[in-house]
Amino acid sequence: MSTRRDVALAGHLGDERTARAGLGSADPAIRSTALGALERLGRLDDDELVRAFADASPAVRRRAAEIAATHPAIDLRPLLDDDDVFVVEMAAWSCGEHEAVDDPTLFRLVELATHHTEPLVREAAVAALGAIGDERGLPAILHGTQDKPAIRRRAIIALTPFDGPEVDAALERALTDRDWQVRQAAEELGGD
Repeated sequence: MSTRRDVALAGHLGDERTARAGLGSADPAIRSTALGALERLGRLDDDELVRAFADASPAVRRRAAEIAATHPAIDLRPLLDDDDVFVVEMAAWSCGEHEAVDDPTLFRLVELATHHTEPLVREAAVAALGAIGDERGLPAILHGTQDKPAIRRRAIIALTPFDGPEVDAALERALTDRDWQVRQAAEELGGD
C-alpha cells in the first residue's frame, strides 16, 4: 500500500497509477493527496472530482473544492451546502475563481454572505461575489461592509468592480472605520 508521500511524489514523477490508487485509500489524507497528484498530472477528470464532493472526510471534500477552482464547468452548489464550514468556505472561494456562475450559485453566495453563522464563510462569499462582479451581488457586499473587521475589509475590496452612490458611501464610511486594515483598503481604492 502506498503512503501519502508516495502518492504526492507520484504527482511530480508522472506516476498516474500510484496517484490513482491513492483515491481508494482508507486514509483520507492519502485520498486528498491523490486528488492533488492527479490534478498536477492533468489526469483528474471532472467526474472524479465531483465524486470526491461526497467523500466521508471533510478534508477530502475541502481539497476537492479547492481543486474545483480550476474546473469552471463543475457545479459547486453541493459543497456550498456542506455540513463542514471549511468545505463551504473553500467552495465559495472556488466560485470566485470561476468568475462566472449560474443564478442559483450566485443567489446561494448572496445568502451565505449575508446569513451564514460562520464569519469565514461570509468573508469567502463576499470575496467571491466581488470576483464575480454581478450587480445582483452588490447588496450582499454592501451588507458585508457592516460585518466583522475581516469581512468589512474583504467587502471593501470586493467593491472594486462596482460604482454608484451606495459604493461611494460605503467607501467613505470605511475611511473612518475603527479597524486600520479596513481604512487602508478604502484608501487604496481611492476612497479618500
